Amino acid sequence: MPRHVAIIMDGNGRWALSRGKSRIAGHRRGTGSVRAVVEMSRKLGIQFLTLFAFSAENWLRPEEEVRALMELLRRYLVSERPKMMRYGIRLLSIGDKDRLPKNVRRVLDRTIGVTRHNQRMTVVLALSYSGRNDLVKTIKAIAEKVKEGVCGPEDIDESLVTVHTETADFPDPDLLIRTSGEMRVSNFFLWQIPYTELYITPTLWPDFREQEYLKALLEFQRRNRRFGRTDEQLRHGAVLVH
Repeated sequence: MPRHVAIIMDGNGRWALSRGKSRIAGHRRGTGSVRAVVEMSRKLGIQFLTLFAFSAENWLRPEEEVRALMELLRRYLVSERPKMMRYGIRLLSIGDKDRLPKNVRRVLDRTIGVTRHNQRMTVVLALSYSGRNDLVKTIKAIAEKVKEGVCGPEDIDESLVTVHTETADFPDPDLLIRTSGEMRVSNFFLWQIPYTELYITPTLWPDFREQEYLKALLEFQRRNRRFGRTDEQLRHGAVLVH
């Protein structure tokens, strides 16, 4: 079972338009898939689940759609908070929270605060998130330390970069799922997925429920994760450094 699953939740708009409904109706239906995946992850003992809920580029969408998405997010946080406490789920967020509406940011901060001691599972919401922005901020932070003499260029390695990213407090994803069949990562987790298993499904996010999630997890279990080694090395018990 993967320790960390990340999901690019795509296809809400197409799901709605194919049924003659508004894009907002698709987003509303998609919240049911969020609940289903979180619940299944909890039952299966997956420790970390990251949901790419709103990208930095999504601010370019029509204002009405953005407002509706923000209100859906606010309502979701309010409605799911008691369940998070009951089941020991910790909530974290990554991305530029300052761009979120104040009422959404207030509810988000409140939920993160009250769940901070929960230890059974961590759900990470990527909100106003950009993988490139994360890398830019990381580079600036390291450059500042070099400027201050805290470290030198020769000290910069993968570990130093990792601890300055927004995801420093949790492991890289073992499995990245993208719904709707699109074959790209869309500026998500650019540093964090060098050895992540990718699973692309044509299923649109509003239809991605328990059975579809189990298909992805079963496919992950069939994969042979070599991390650059050969099959022969793995058969002879080579130690993996990951």
